[in-house]
Amino acid sequence: MATPQRQIIVCQSFRTTGGGGQKGVCQKQTEGFLQYIEEEVIDRGLDCLVTGTTCLKQCESGPILVVQPENWWFKGVNSTDIIDAILDGIEGGTPPEEYMIS
Repeated sequence: MATPQRQIIVCQSFRTTGGGGQKGVCQKQTEGFLQYIEEEVIDRGLDCLVTGTTCLKQCESGPILVVQPENWWFKGVNSTDIIDAILDGIEGGTPPEEYMIS
């Protein structure tokens, strides 16, 4: 089996503050997104591995999605419309700038 051309990493974790309270938002706002992304990747014929990960340490900008090897980091990925825009960017070779972490 060949290795995939890209990996789409979706933050699925929360982290705690020093006092033990929850800080992150990614896990709370992305329910069902991994399945949606996986289905879209298949439907679009993209050669991508979709991976849920632990905290990416960008809680203030979350939910976070990363595309590798391009190293595109996206913030505020909290809807299927934003996911579609990112996948369109993968297909077209140009990321949607309005969601990128700079």
